[in-house]
Amino acid sequence: MGRTDKPQAKKRGIRRLFTWKKLLGTFFTVCLLAVGGLCAVYFMVPVPTANAEATMQSNIYKYSNGKILARTGEINREIVGLDKIPLPVQQAFVAAENKTFYTDHGVDIKGTTRAAWNTLTGKAKQGGSTITQQYVKNYFLSQDQTATRKLKEMVIAVKVDQEMSKPEILAGYINTSYYGRSAYGIQAAARSYYGTDASRLTTAQGAYLASLLQAPNQYDWTSASATGRGLVEERWNYVLDNMVEMGWLPAAERAGLKFPAPKAPKPLPGMEGQTGYIVEAANQELMRQGVSEEDIKAGGWTITLNIDEQKQKDLVAAVDEQMEEKLDRKGDKKDATVQAGATSVDPKTGGVVAMYGGVGATEHWMSNATRRDYQPASTFKPIVLASAVDNMAMTQDGREIGLDTVYDGTSKRPVVGSEIPFAPENEDDRSYGPVTVQRATNSSINSVYAQMIVDVGPAKAKKTALALGMKDGQDFGATPAMSLGTMGASTLDMAGAYATLDNHGKKVTPTLVKAAEHRDRQVDTVRQSGEQAVSRKAADTVTQAMRGVVQDGSGFRAAGDYQAAGKTGTSENNRSAWFVGYTPELVTAVALFGEDTSGKIAEQVTLTDTVDPGRRANGGGVPAKIWGAYTERALDGGSDAEFDLETEGGSGGGGGAEPTGTRSPTASEEPSEEPTREPTTPPATTTAPTTTPPTTATTPPPPTETATTPPPVTEEPTQEPTTTATVQPPDTEVPDPENTGGSQNGLPATRGTQQPR
Repeated sequence: MGRTDKPQAKKRGIRRLFTWKKLLGTFFTVCLLAVGGLCAVYFMVPVPTANAEATMQSNIYKYSNGKILARTGEINREIVGLDKIPLPVQQAFVAAENKTFYTDHGVDIKGTTRAAWNTLTGKAKQGGSTITQQYVKNYFLSQDQTATRKLKEMVIAVKVDQEMSKPEILAGYINTSYYGRSAYGIQAAARSYYGTDASRLTTAQGAYLASLLQAPNQYDWTSASATGRGLVEERWNYVLDNMVEMGWLPAAERAGLKFPAPKAPKPLPGMEGQTGYIVEAANQELMRQGVSEEDIKAGGWTITLNIDEQKQKDLVAAVDEQMEEKLDRKGDKKDATVQAGATSVDPKTGGVVAMYGGVGATEHWMSNATRRDYQPASTFKPIVLASAVDNMAMTQDGREIGLDTVYDGTSKRPVVGSEIPFAPENEDDRSYGPVTVQRATNSSINSVYAQMIVDVGPAKAKKTALALGMKDGQDFGATPAMSLGTMGASTLDMAGAYATLDNHGKKVTPTLVKAAEHRDRQVDTVRQSGEQAVSRKAADTVTQAMRGVVQDGSGFRAAGDYQAAGKTGTSENNRSAWFVGYTPELVTAVALFGEDTSGKIAEQVTLTDTVDPGRRANGGGVPAKIWGAYTERALDGGSDAEFDLETEGGSGGGGGAEPTGTRSPTASEEPSEEPTREPTTPPATTTAPTTTPPTTATTPPPPTETATTPPPVTEEPTQEPTTTATVQPPDTEVPDPENTGGSQNGLPATRGTQQPR
């Protein structure tokens, strides 16, 4: 019995320690302490004066030499009384953010507790605040999402709710909130998005502005992605449905409302010319580095750019001289569709030293330097060659691809070895017969590079492009057509990719921001990784090939008193024309775009009969001229710097032998667009001209080629031999039309009809 009494005695002792009375007492004591603590906090936390962000500061943008380029960030705000804001618009904000606004006491305990708990536990930071709390955050506190700030926000919100009326709080909230586009307050937002005063906003427009507050940058309709547009429409519908639920909007009226798409943004005064483009590009770069748009617009930043003041002036002068002075934008509708963009980069540092975004940021807001909605066309071909050399790719008959590898340059020749049929047309449907890779690069022969990307593998070529700095996208499909640059790319993208080639294959990431300082924080700017994107052999081989384009090919107008390498490009239907090239010291991408902005939606249009009256605009024309004029100025008239190349043909001092030895106007220049250089007798459609190459170029070729295969690139004849190479002959390896649905090329051959350069 003694053994059984001991556990019972122990159990009774525990019960005496934890009785219901003691537990209830402890509970009420904790509650009293909590209430007492809250009371203490309530009396200890005063309502502060307005924070620094409520009285905005300027941002200062400087050239690389320290001279001020721009000063922005002045308060774009005009306080308006609530009586000036239509009642349905007021109600839209309440419906969007805080349906209990008119009945609560300034705080939402449940929502705020959830948000604070998520912050403390490391989960996603979120809001959960009432309109009063958000007003307190905007006007009295900071945007930091910390538990301490949340507690202060709650306490101050309770006090503000007692001291101010609901209309006063709502007016303060609407007037201090940030709406994107540098607009603080509903009046600035109404003007920025709809070009009207807040007093004239419709219910639908007010619901959109109320929706913006959740994510101003993402929900700006004019710049939002497809996903962003879907989200903002969903948010807009949510606001209106809440208004119906609250009895503020008749269901019948709600059913008749249509989404009010806002107008395109216009920059603030002072952003004229190139300044607005550069400032916006710098801001976008800062945001990619982790600085929020709200933080940038709040002001207080000193941002030093890599933009070289003199080179920037040189670039603008080159565009004006070679293009703008020759256009009649006001009197000629076709001339008005021509848009120019350019980016210039230091290949050693990655610094963007000059940028041209268009005629002016206050006239054409979309920057032509950073937009990615046009094709880079044949400026992508060097990337295909880089991938071929980097991957030690072989032709279909087992020959390693290099500058003197021979391909069939017959126009509309179906590629061999691809499951996806493709037979691109060369410019003017010209056939070249057997040509070396060097010659195909000089003359931008589509059929050669279409076969080359199949030999490399489109997936590998795309991997190389991304490694060089190009951006992926839905239109960047790994297909043979990719060889003609059918994806979207910006001049900034292409300048970065070519800068990596200029830098012997070491990755160069273009960066505008040299330093960004704030009164209480600094930002890490883009750092150059220095990783080897492609082998030095691959990069230098491509440089050697593109030297031929400038010396003896379609880019001859870019030549000057400097060593240069580059590539021309002209996209489908002549909607864009490019020249991207570099010297040992400077990389520059220049592009022209055809864009009709006369309608509600901008449309891509042809450049034909614009900068070159009566003819197509190609990359070897105005873009190459702009590139040459700028490069000459930027290099103070010229440069003695030489490419230090390591290729199979030699290394150092320019990489050994020159790309081509004889200038051949009949083969390497633009027959249809340069009539003074056009041959008197057009070549045959399936074979090259019948002139026999010089006797110095008849060294026997490899066993897989015929005895009359063109010689190495260093001794390329002025015309191609008559005998067609046996490698992948078009007559014996054309895919069965029945296997391609009766089509000879599967994909439209028009992809290449106007992408010759």
